[in-house]
Amino acid sequence: MKSKTILIFFFLISLTLDAQDTLTVLQYNLLNYGNYTSYCTQINNNINDKDGYIRTIIDYVKPDIFSVNEISDSPAIHQRLLDNDLNVGGITYFRKADFIKIADSYIVNMLYYNSEKLVLHSHTIAQSYIRDIDVYKLYYRSDDLLDGDTAFVVCIVAHLKSSSGNDNEEKRKTMVNNTMDYINNNHISSNLLFMGDFNIYKSSEPAYQLLLNYTNPDINFYDPINTPGNWNNNSNYSNVHTQSTHSGQNDCAASGGMDDRFDFILISDNIKQGSTSVKYVDGSYLTIGQDGEHFNQSINASPTNISAPTNVIDALYGNSDHLPISIKLRIDKTLGLPNIQQTTIGNIYINNPVDEILELSIYVNTFTSIKFEIFNISGLVMFTNKRTISPGKNIIEYNLNDLSAGIYIAVFTDEENTRIVRKIVKR
Repeated sequence: MKSKTILIFFFLISLTLDAQDTLTVLQYNLLNYGNYTSYCTQINNNINDKDGYIRTIIDYVKPDIFSVNEISDSPAIHQRLLDNDLNVGGITYFRKADFIKIADSYIVNMLYYNSEKLVLHSHTIAQSYIRDIDVYKLYYRSDDLLDGDTAFVVCIVAHLKSSSGNDNEEKRKTMVNNTMDYINNNHISSNLLFMGDFNIYKSSEPAYQLLLNYTNPDINFYDPINTPGNWNNNSNYSNVHTQSTHSGQNDCAASGGMDDRFDFILISDNIKQGSTSVKYVDGSYLTIGQDGEHFNQSINASPTNISAPTNVIDALYGNSDHLPISIKLRIDKTLGLPNIQQTTIGNIYINNPVDEILELSIYVNTFTSIKFEIFNISGLVMFTNKRTISPGKNIIEYNLNDLSAGIYIAVFTDEENTRIVRKIVKR
């Protein structure tokens, strides 16, 4: 029995030290969220209704990075989305970028992120012709952060000029060219995502070609699903169309049904290859709510759209005339071991590295008795405690002054004998 326990312990250690994490990225045009116009009114685009729709979509996708287009330029509206739609149902970890604006536009971009996994390093504007294109640089809360080593993800969020015609194509090209020059001149490299509502109709458009074939090939972008062509009103691309969710006119949402691919997440070569700790998960690119069966139709028309639960399809239809895009990124760093299996214990965050006081942030769904043990790397128990904690987020502190500096393994065991393992770095 003793040898079996030792084997299990070192198995848990190996998982803790080698574990990788996965980030879910979501890009979404919210269609005038918090912004009323002569055509998008409190009747056909009510913000209270939109909050309910967005909560449903977020609960379904569970993003770690959430970038949006077409949100009001009011900071109060940005905060409303955070408080009403993201940090709800016991979740408190979402944060947003600071709001900055240069272009004279009443609809802007914004980025929200899971602060238990990510930290916002910086937010800048790449260009402000017609609309701002925002550059959000995030870094991962890895265990080796204090050693100066972590993984960065740069999200370049764009809402390019809309409408067809050569003049609008040239304006989109100018916006992209300004942005690519900014990336190049400021030596922004590594793990880049170029994401947003591009408003392009075909892959041969100058703006799109510039993203794929810039003069500096080191910062070229790639389409994860590699689907070039004339997307506009072409049934051959019905499975990648992102606009419009509506086939009937309601004045705010565009009509015509699903017949355009306007929304994208493009990846840099480093993310494609996984050469700098972040790699695109093959096959993870997903247009939420797109089943390929509703060309020139509303997404909730017959036949029944079974690509997502009915309440999600209804929310996508009700909230916007665009569908959101999602991808997953594999992070070759250790934040802490994810749950070994489903458990009553939710998120656990440890304030690594620990000087004297260990602070645990634990979220549970119900009143739960948890046994907490700390082992040294030889498998000896150095600390043990058992307590019942309340539903929701709990902050618990322990004094670890008696432990010498080094790496320890924390094991949390619930009433069903399910374990969650975390690493502790004691200074």
